[in-house]
Amino acid sequence: MRAPRKATRRSLKALGIDTRLAIENVTPIVDAGRFPIKRVSGDTISVEADCFADGHDVIVCMLQYRHENETSWAETRMAALGNDRWGAQFSVDRLGAWHYGVMAWIDPLLSWQHEFARREDAEDIALAAQTGAELVAAAAQRATEDEARGRLEAWAKALRESPLEQLQETGLDDDLMDLATRYAERSGGARTSLDLRVIVEPELARCSAWYELFPRSAADEPGRHGTFDDVIKRLPYVAGMGFDILYVPPIHPIGRERRKGRNNAVSAESDDVGSPWAIGSSDGGHTSIHAELGTLEDFRRLVEAAREYHISIALDIAFQAAPDHPYVKAHPEWFTWRPDGTVQYAENPPKKYQDIYPLNFQSDDWPALWEELRRVFVFWIEQGVRVFRVDNPHTKPFRFWEWVIAEIKRAHPEVIFLSEAFTRPRIMHRLAKVGFSQSYTYFTWRNTKTELIEYFTELSQSPSREYFRPNCWPNTPDILPASLRNAGPPAFALRLLLAATLAANYGIYGAAFELMENAPRDNVSEEYLYAEKYELRHWNLERPDSLAGFIARVNAIRRGNPALHSDWTLHFHPVDNDQLICYSKTAAGNTILVVANLDVRWAQSGWITLDLAALGLAGDTAYEAHDLLDDRRYRWQGARNFVRLDPAAAPAHVLRLAAAAPPAPALNAGRL
Repeated sequence: MRAPRKATRRSLKALGIDTRLAIENVTPIVDAGRFPIKRVSGDTISVEADCFADGHDVIVCMLQYRHENETSWAETRMAALGNDRWGAQFSVDRLGAWHYGVMAWIDPLLSWQHEFARREDAEDIALAAQTGAELVAAAAQRATEDEARGRLEAWAKALRESPLEQLQETGLDDDLMDLATRYAERSGGARTSLDLRVIVEPELARCSAWYELFPRSAADEPGRHGTFDDVIKRLPYVAGMGFDILYVPPIHPIGRERRKGRNNAVSAESDDVGSPWAIGSSDGGHTSIHAELGTLEDFRRLVEAAREYHISIALDIAFQAAPDHPYVKAHPEWFTWRPDGTVQYAENPPKKYQDIYPLNFQSDDWPALWEELRRVFVFWIEQGVRVFRVDNPHTKPFRFWEWVIAEIKRAHPEVIFLSEAFTRPRIMHRLAKVGFSQSYTYFTWRNTKTELIEYFTELSQSPSREYFRPNCWPNTPDILPASLRNAGPPAFALRLLLAATLAANYGIYGAAFELMENAPRDNVSEEYLYAEKYELRHWNLERPDSLAGFIARVNAIRRGNPALHSDWTLHFHPVDNDQLICYSKTAAGNTILVVANLDVRWAQSGWITLDLAALGLAGDTAYEAHDLLDDRRYRWQGARNFVRLDPAAAPAHVLRLAAAAPPAPALNAGRL
């Protein structure tokens, strides 16, 4: 029986008592700290944690933080929020990765003061004062500044020598206690062992309006292949609509082997231009320019010209190859070969992409492949590109994206990555966690009131908002959704307005959107008839029915109202008509309320019931509802208000709410 007792003693001795503290439930955090949260420069981050110790001793909790390029930690003391919950904030003023954590320790001096304030017996007070004097003297010895040391030594002396009736007042000096706490003995404390990180990106990562344009279709005259110079001429048009990101599909040489024809025909005619996503030919690959678009110098001029209009050029990155891409001959090991000696082309049954070869990211030569793809990003960054839309990232390893995005952001923290992954939710979210700044969403297929409320509540209020930034697109070159097929202007206006106000990031595939391209190739797929992916298109941007003016108005509203620059304050309000949806967003001094008619054919009316507290409004005061779409002003009071919306006139009210001015006195008031 003796051996087990000895073993127990040894194990207890090895265990030790290194801390009596616990730090739990730190927020914000993603997957127990495995992935960083995301913010933009200038944000303030609120950190909370459960911190407690056994017994009744007083603890101190400290929030620590630093930029990745710093070695020392900045600190701010956390405040008690109740029930052992503590909180503090820190601001991030630089791009890149920041680290943060929580530290706590039992403070003997604060614990002494807590008990000292409760003592009533004179002898107890006198004795406790001597104990306090020793603790203060110890803090004075740890002080690093002469002034602080002198003040603390004087405090210790006062505790030893002051008359009894002054001792408690002397011991309860809050200013001196705050000073002493700066030099607390932290041994035996605890700190979060997790490496908690926040990735800080430009404001454009949180709020942006994207416009997609095929450069080859930018020519003024029909039939001519567009160039970068044509795109430069179109910049005033794009800027005039209020877009701040101009996204261009791949601009590289297009493969000639197995080139697709118009409307995705398997066999191409001699004059068919092929799909820009079939990248590479004998003319070059991912770091080359399609000759008919211009030269690399022309592209640099486009980037610089766009910058003058405060527009960022976003480049499509599609890591795949046409059959005649230089990679196929130079690095056959980077592809998957079938038993018949041919390369496996891309498939998404029933769709087949005979003109595209996927890369094999798990090949034996994967390190060389990964490094080459990193070099592709670096090459375009050197040409001035800072925004990338990444095609189908869900078909490449998560580990690759985590590695390459971290590598790029270490040197260029201003770079923004958009994930084009219309796939299963967990895969989309994993891509966001590993580093993508923004993510495409299911908005394209969410149409009913219930669908929109459920989905956007998830995007704006669930824990995923710490890392998943939604980017909503009503259409893309691949997707003509049911909501826009054979539809008229009210449908297009509605979908744009929903995307632009429900989400801080949104985009459209133009000019197909503002010119309301609505003819499907068939009744099964979501493909456009005469899809621009496979042929040159000429767009008459001067058409009188164009939605360009409406889009410009919506984007101007977005820019002028900080409430629409973020997703987190989105709040839905009840309406007694399922064809009407009502939601709000708020920022300091700015409140936007949107009431939209989801019926694109008929006028709808109903009563909305506003959550006045969420809007910062008092229930008994009048307020003004200024419709920013048509400049009309309404005087409302209380939570319930009536609305009627005719889609032929406007898809929605976009109301800026503010306290109403007092009514003007009636003329001749008080006279007979």
